[in-house]
Amino acid sequence: TTFKMPEDFGVILDKQMIGPTTENLIKSDFPMQSFKPKVQIAFQRLPGQYSREMEIERIRQRYLTFDITQLLADKGIDSNQLMPRHRDPDNMPTIEEKKDPVFPIYLPLKIFDNYEYDCRTPEEWISLGLEPGSHDRKPVPGRALLPTDDVLGHEDPKSQKLIYKWIDVGVLDYDKKTELYLVHKTDKNGLVRDEEGRPILNGGVTPEG
Repeated sequence: TTFKMPEDFGVILDKQMIGPTTENLIKSDFPMQSFKPKVQIAFQRLPGQYSREMEIERIRQRYLTFDITQLLADKGIDSNQLMPRHRDPDNMPTIEEKKDPVFPIYLPLKIFDNYEYDCRTPEEWISLGLEPGSHDRKPVPGRALLPTDDVLGHEDPKSQKLIYKWIDVGVLDYDKKTELYLVHKTDKNGLVRDEEGRPILNGGVTPEG
């Protein structure tokens, strides 16, 4: 009977709660390293200085306090007004009405892109989805300005009826020619899943193509 396991062995293990655990109990489709900021700090530090790990955690906690919607709102920017829309000649505001903007936004955000202060290249961001010892590339967490209505958003991205918000997404891939990212909205649990509930890996490309 020494090597005979009881049938309710799993229940017995669950009851053996000795104390707090260091195990990450939060289920996520994102790799742990994708949440770590990039720091320019030597791996070996002098005694009394912050370690590299402490500095990474300090900056990570600081970044968590930032909200891009609030940061833009503090500057008087309405995120819903950032996307160009179709003109409505019948409802054009006049200068006398003092409505802002008098002229609708027509320049795409793309022409304002600036990469000078990016800490990583697009390829480096995507590579954060690769975990050591795994051949599958997981999505990378991000936020994207997307329409709340997916159907109308695909049919007519410049529709006056659409409402654009900053939404949590998983970045799946990057197209170097078009300089566009492929993203997928996270579900209510913060997971990046397909219609069948499976994690989306390798940019959504399955072994069958």
